Amino acid sequence: MSHIVTVQDAVTAFAPWLEPTDAELDAIDAEMPAISAEVELLDAQIMTLDRTPNDLDTQRIRRACRRVLAARRELTNLSAPTAMPEVGA
Repeated sequence: MSHIVTVQDAVTAFAPWLEPTDAELDAIDAEMPAISAEVELLDAQIMTLDRTPNDLDTQRIRRACRRVLAARRELTNLSAPTAMPEVGA
């Protein structure tokens, strides 16, 4: 009896779309600070799920929120056009 999974793996094992392209890897690298900041915020929030947050927990969550916002701001500034058109010209 032939398993479909084995046949499927043999057919798609060398498909070019399985690996990310260089452009996709560059985009992931550019977003990595924002991703890391969001993971840190999630970790801080998870730690307080089963208990009442104390002052240290509150500071940790607030600090992580600030890092997420700063990372998103930097990412947005990198993707924004550098030259602004003149108003009224």
